[in-house]
Amino acid sequence: MQPLIDNARMFGQRPEEFAELAEGQSPQVLFITCSDSRVVPALITGARPGELFELRTAGNIVPPYACAHPTSEAATIEYAVEVLGVSDIVVCGHSHCGAVGALVRGDDLDAVPAVRDWLAQADPRPTGAAEDPEVAEGVQAHVLTQLLRLRSYPFIEKKLKERQLTLHAWYYEVHKGAVRAHSAETDAFEAL
Repeated sequence: MQPLIDNARMFGQRPEEFAELAEGQSPQVLFITCSDSRVVPALITGARPGELFELRTAGNIVPPYACAHPTSEAATIEYAVEVLGVSDIVVCGHSHCGAVGALVRGDDLDAVPAVRDWLAQADPRPTGAAEDPEVAEGVQAHVLTQLLRLRSYPFIEKKLKERQLTLHAWYYEVHKGAVRAHSAETDAFEAL
């Protein structure tokens, strides 16, 4: 913890670099990814403060849209699209994902009921080679399912029809530091 504290102290020594951030934010991209500590959106994209609006969830799950009982995830997505006016949404899964791996393997998650119940929202459950530590096939299929889930949000469907929003599916290879993007033409994840 001490190195993090030391960096936080030094970080605050450059207020002139951050003064304009007090005027508001206008990110162009909502970046939805896993809570995994190895996935750092600003590091992957080179984004500066104010350039990405981030949503991090276990397994980068986008929950079903329900206005009667909204989730914080749905509220974040709605705010990004309707208030901030992002033009792009990236759903980024990653190799070696514990959440997707647990789903692919059918792990018993009864000891962690909140995790179990959250991951149950990944419907349909991703499939793939259970013995693959990267769970590449499962993660990539799961990312595409989350894009379909996003399309079911009424305000996203509207923005897509109006061509004011673009959705992107990414797969980050933790062990390589490489990003692959889904190509609709080839239906494959290809190097950026």
